[in-house]
Amino acid sequence: MAHLIAASYPNISGKLCAEISCGFTATLSRPARRTKLKMIHFEGKFERSESKASCCVVHCCSTSSSSSSAAEEVGFVGSGKFGIDRKGEFKYLVSEFGWKVRSLFRNGDEVRRAAQVQAEAFHEPVFLFNDLFFQFFQAEVLSGLVYKLRNSPPNRYACLVAEPTLDTSNSQEDLVGVVDVTVSRDRDVLQHLPSEAEEYLYVSGIAVLKSFRRKKVGSVLLKGCDMLSVEWGFEYLALRAYEDDLGARQLYSSAGYRVVSGDPPWLSTWFGRKRRVLMLKHSKLT
Repeated sequence: MAHLIAASYPNISGKLCAEISCGFTATLSRPARRTKLKMIHFEGKFERSESKASCCVVHCCSTSSSSSSAAEEVGFVGSGKFGIDRKGEFKYLVSEFGWKVRSLFRNGDEVRRAAQVQAEAFHEPVFLFNDLFFQFFQAEVLSGLVYKLRNSPPNRYACLVAEPTLDTSNSQEDLVGVVDVTVSRDRDVLQHLPSEAEEYLYVSGIAVLKSFRRKKVGSVLLKGCDMLSVEWGFEYLALRAYEDDLGARQLYSSAGYRVVSGDPPWLSTWFGRKRRVLMLKHSKLT
């Protein structure tokens, strides 16, 4: 479980503490690192205080904040053309097949729900104490998402979410899919791009609730990444998929991605890690 988060959130370290609204507290040991981040508090907005203690506490509490304050907490994507602009007008990156994609609302309840979608998608069940391990895993996913939202410039990282086009009375099904998009410059990827390309968009953490799979949610999320690349002015997108995950690879191929390389064979032979392939897409900036 841990390697999935470590790949997406490499900067999280120290003794990590997370409290979720059900009252469960998880303490996760990570490689020690000095940090001044003491608290990220989700109660309608983000707050941070500085301390010498290397502990990060995340509270996920539902609040009855007003709609006006909620609007102020929303982070918008890029220049404001999509998502929530400075005038408060709401727009979507894409709307197709009954689903629409937008940037994540930066309030505690929605961030928690996005983390839950990713945790349910990536959690690997264990025979004993599965519920306990899932709570640990979900707390780590939540902490990683909070870290990226708080420490990434708005034009370098975006968390996109998919929701039904039609309004639903079940708030738990408002978010059915999530994907992370990060500006990156990994040399292992750049070597497959034209020499003039200095950066690209890396797509990761794509997750869809189990009950909504095979309903084009993943396709619409990938289309949202395409639209974001146009908004941010990047020609190339990259992602990685497990070599034996034919379903995911077919999804990415249908979205225009092509395989350009794979992990060295010794990684799977010596360390038993599943082999991944690198897939690239050229986005037309029109």
